[in-house]
Amino acid sequence: MKQKNRFNIFLPYILLTIAPLCWAGNIVLARGMYDVIPPVSFAFWRWAVAFIILLPFALKHMKQDWTLMIAHWKMMILLSLTGISLFNLLLYSAVHTTTAINGALIQAAMPATIILISVILFNDKINRIQAAGVSLCMIGAALVVLRGKISNFLNLSFTQGDLLMIIAVIFYALYSACLRKRPKIHPLSFLAYTFGIGAFFLLPFYIRETISIDTHVVNLNVVASILYVAILPSIAAYFSWNRGVEMIGANRGGLFINLIPVFASFMAIIWLKESLVIFHVIGMVMIFMGMILFNRYSTGR
Repeated sequence: MKQKNRFNIFLPYILLTIAPLCWAGNIVLARGMYDVIPPVSFAFWRWAVAFIILLPFALKHMKQDWTLMIAHWKMMILLSLTGISLFNLLLYSAVHTTTAINGALIQAAMPATIILISVILFNDKINRIQAAGVSLCMIGAALVVLRGKISNFLNLSFTQGDLLMIIAVIFYALYSACLRKRPKIHPLSFLAYTFGIGAFFLLPFYIRETISIDTHVVNLNVVASILYVAILPSIAAYFSWNRGVEMIGANRGGLFINLIPVFASFMAIIWLKESLVIFHVIGMVMIFMGMILFNRYSTGR
């Protein structure tokens, strides 16, 4: 019994670690495939395929939850638009005109944005120690992204893609903050409905893009990329994120977004043979210290 209780205590933190691990691969892959898969097509097929994969497992729950879902249709549309359609469309569009470094740096501001939206919409309270914890996380994430050199920030050139990433971060922060208002339906049912609604809203833009672009290259890399983003950054990550945020709240859970540049760095070390250097270690320590500090003095959402 004690082991079970101990596992339940750590479960939300495990789930909230899985999500940024998957999303780190998503932004790197999106940047690598930006000249192969158009942004709307990538976003549409990501959610359409994720919905199709999930449907056999969720259909029973979707039928049971249909009435409750309809009763909360406004919130379901809001969550589907912000967290599914708009965020991913903007992210995939952004990587056409910005770098993965800029994208990761901008995403480091998401936890603070989640807290700001929670304060504005739901009157959440944070104390000075928690604010210091958020700041420590953001500085640590920026340190990893900038490779430990402030001069790298001065040399960054900001483009239209950076503006799109900023808007994307605001939309996903709104999604995370509003998850507390989701209807009390089965997690698989919630995922399937939001994925399906999100893909539906992308459909007209996908058709327009398909007509305006003469050819689409469909090869093994394209299919593998779509399957990857449909299974890991979509089904696995969103299930983990939604459940983790439900368990400990958006403000505390949002800090785990700062793990994206950490995991992205490890991926580069493993697959691109880059070296682990001191700024990686310092940045990671600052992120974990900030997360511990915020959660230590948190009394709720």
